[in-house]
Amino acid sequence: MRPSHALIPASAALLFLFAGLSLTAACNKALCASDVSKCLIQELCQCRPSDGNCSCCKECMMCLGTLWEECCDCVGMCNPKNYSDTPASSKSTVEELQQPIPSLFRALTEGDAPINMMVVSFPVAEELSHHENLVSFLETLDDQHQNVSLPGNSIHANYDGTRDNMCTVVYFDDCVSIRQCKLYCESMGGSKYRWFHNACCECIGPECLDYGSKAVKCMNCLF
Repeated sequence: MRPSHALIPASAALLFLFAGLSLTAACNKALCASDVSKCLIQELCQCRPSDGNCSCCKECMMCLGTLWEECCDCVGMCNPKNYSDTPASSKSTVEELQQPIPSLFRALTEGDAPINMMVVSFPVAEELSHHENLVSFLETLDDQHQNVSLPGNSIHANYDGTRDNMCTVVYFDDCVSIRQCKLYCESMGGSKYRWFHNACCECIGPECLDYGSKAVKCMNCLF
């Protein structure tokens, strides 16, 4: 067991970080605080590329994982983002789930919505006419289950025969990590998920032909 005094540098770093977070609008505290704290406690993000020292950059990137793009500025590893120009809610990551259970998803989304989530249904034709055509892009991926980061302004061509079909999606009220989003959607039997970069999670039902809605509707996670 490591002596208690070994934790002092990490604790001091944490205090310094959160003092900075409270003053810097560029860092998404709601999304990044937990993972950034973990990486700082492990002393994996202590170097400063701005000073010419990138000795820990790879380890820090691996520690932050899928949150690297959104949280690297919180640990001084990249330039602060201008969220007023590119809000996190305008970008999202999507992935198809390997073993959907359509009957389970339908059962959980019929009638009154479960607590802490919102069920939304809309015509599939509307989904396809306003959202991204990912077919050609997804076919270029070596790993068919790899998740894909998307901008929020792509356009999907309309398809015939979808006018009467409905796409049902579920939004969780609170912000969650991308890992939690995937697990939640798998547990509901969802076919796909969309994780917005502001940490809003959308589970997508079996009748949806694309990746659901690009509108952020998580009650406690809108910005």
